[in-house]
Formats: sequence, C-alpha cells, structure tokens
Amino acid sequence: MQSARIERTPHTLRLLAALDGRQAGGLAAFLALALVVVPLLNLAVPPDSAFHVSAYAITLIGKIMCYAMVAVAMDLIWGYGGILSLGHGLFFALGGYAFGMYLMRQIGRDGSYRSELPDFMVFLDWKELPWYWTGSDSFLWAALLVVAVPAIVAFVFGYFAFRSRIKGVYFSIITQALTYAAMLLFFRNETGFGGNNGFTDFKRVLGYSITAPETRLVLFGLTALALAGTLLFARWLTTSKFGRVLTAIRDAESRVMFIGYDPLWYKLAIWTVSAVLCGIAGALYVPQVGIINPSEMSPGNSIEIAIWVAVGGRGTLIGPVIGAFVVNLAKSWFTVSFPEYWLFFLGLLFIVVTLLLPKGLLGLWQTLRAGKSARGAR
Repeated sequence: MQSARIERTPHTLRLLAALDGRQAGGLAAFLALALVVVPLLNLAVPPDSAFHVSAYAITLIGKIMCYAMVAVAMDLIWGYGGILSLGHGLFFALGGYAFGMYLMRQIGRDGSYRSELPDFMVFLDWKELPWYWTGSDSFLWAALLVVAVPAIVAFVFGYFAFRSRIKGVYFSIITQALTYAAMLLFFRNETGFGGNNGFTDFKRVLGYSITAPETRLVLFGLTALALAGTLLFARWLTTSKFGRVLTAIRDAESRVMFIGYDPLWYKLAIWTVSAVLCGIAGALYVPQVGIINPSEMSPGNSIEIAIWVAVGGRGTLIGPVIGAFVVNLAKSWFTVSFPEYWLFFLGLLFIVVTLLLPKGLLGLWQTLRAGKSARGAR
C-alpha cells in the first residue's frame, strides 16, 4: 500500500494567497509606480517640467517608506499583539548604525584626515579600530549585523520582560527607558560610534557613489520592494494560525493559557520579528538620508511611531503606512513653514485621533464608505 504523498504549497504562493484581488492589485500598482513611473519622471523628464520628480522628492519619499516599514512593524506588536512599545526607535537606530559602520569604512582615505580610520576616531586620537568594528568593511557582514543585532537585543529584553509577565503601561515605560539609556550610551565618544555627531559624510556603497542619481533610485526601489515585502509578510503572518493565536492572546491572554498555549513564545516571536523589520528599515534609511546619530533613539521618535499607527488605524497593516505618510508629509511642511508649532500640531493630532477616530483614518474611510453604500441601497 502506497503512503499518501503530502502536497506542500510553496512559500511564495502562500504569501501571495494571503492577499485578495484588490490588495494584490494595489500592491502591484504601488510597485509599478515606485519601480517604473517615478524613475522615469526623475531621469527622463526635464527638471523644469511640472511632471519632473526631483532628487529631494526621491529622498523624502524613500525616507517615509522606511518609516512606513517601522509603522507596520509596530502594528504587528501593538495592533495584533496588544503590546505597546515606546522604544522601537532603538531597533531602527541599531539597524542604521550596523549599516552605517560599513558605509564609514567605505569612505577609506577620502575623509578629511586621509586615514583608513573614520574621521571621528582620528579626531579623538584613536590608533586602531575597536574589536567590534572587525569585519565592518564587508557588506555581507553588515547585512548580517543589521538583522542580528536588533534581533538579539529584542530577544534578550523580551524574554525577561514577557517571562516576568510585564505588560500594559509598565512594559511601555520600560521600553522607553531602554531606548533612552541606549541613546545616552551612544552619545558618549568612547563607545566608538561617533558620539553626538554619529556617522555621516558617506561616499560609496558597494563601490558606487552614494550621491549619484542612479544610486539614489536603486535605494528608492529597494526600499519600495522592502515595504511591499514587509506588508506581504505581515499579511501572511497575521492570517496564519500564529496570527490568530496572537490576536487571541491580545484579547484574552488568560483563556489562551487555559487551553494550553504559552503566550511567552508567541509574544517573544512577534517582538523579535518586529525588531528585525525595524533594523532593516534603519539600514535602508541611512544611505538615503546620509546620517545616523543617537537622536534617532530619542523617546520622542518612538512615540511618533506609535502616533503613525494610531493615526492610520492599528490592526490594519495598511493603515499604519497611511499614517506614516500623512504625519511625515505634514511634518515636512510644518517644520519649514511653522517649525515652532509642529509639536503642538502633533499632540493635537494624537488627541483628536484618540478621542474621535479610535480606528484611525482608515477606519473613518471605511465608515464613510459603508454609510454611502447603505444610502445607495435605499
């Protein structure tokens, strides 16, 4: 008697099956816009044309797409896991610093002091690279650190926090304290990460000029692919058995424990995955913006991440992306036109969303759409 052969669906098809037709169409349209339309409008259209996409717009949108990845990562733990982190800026910055080390080594002797050491080390009279900079001139090693460092920090911290049953506002405060402590550590010159100036003045990435228009567009395209991949992976994860258990833990943790599931490992898994996604976003952010310093770890930045998710609509995946774009585009305008009022506007926005739009902008759109459909059916 022949044993039945188990047919397994390839992982790629499983990921794509997580999307319905409208979602797949929207994702395809986004990729076509980011990978084809925008590069053509930037390179082929004259700068004096109304349809030209400037280098500034490329950098700004690329930066916001990195923020959108962080917002999706936050939505995984807060919207689906019920874990509010006020320290996710730490994982974003760790990924940025890990890749920034590689970019600093790529400067070579083109720095101000014509030394193989980064300029800030020469200025501080360092004679050699610290041990933890070993291998930082390798792109593959840097890519590994981008994933491994946030994952290890998140896993160690999360294991002790979740094992101790720390939750709610206490967990949020601890994460905020963690990122603040890391910020103070990275501000110190003796840590070997550039102190308050951080890393900047990058020249090359993989041998290509980092300021060349073609390099900018490649980084822009890679960020768009990473954001699409993040959304696709997050959708698959939240619709899987793991995602359903995670949502059950969010809604009734004690009942989930009663039926035999251990919340520790589910929380720890999604917490670590979320940190890794933030690290990848940080690594894509640094070469596009051209700088990474300890201010990226400030508690205020981590609070802003939570605001992006709340504004867009948590527990929706696409809502946080909308929130990241809306808030950061508003920030870009406010900080130029009314810089002194930006923080007031941000606080007011959070209060309005919390009181009047608990489901965010996406929830408001869905409500208006449902109301229009109901009126049309009469």
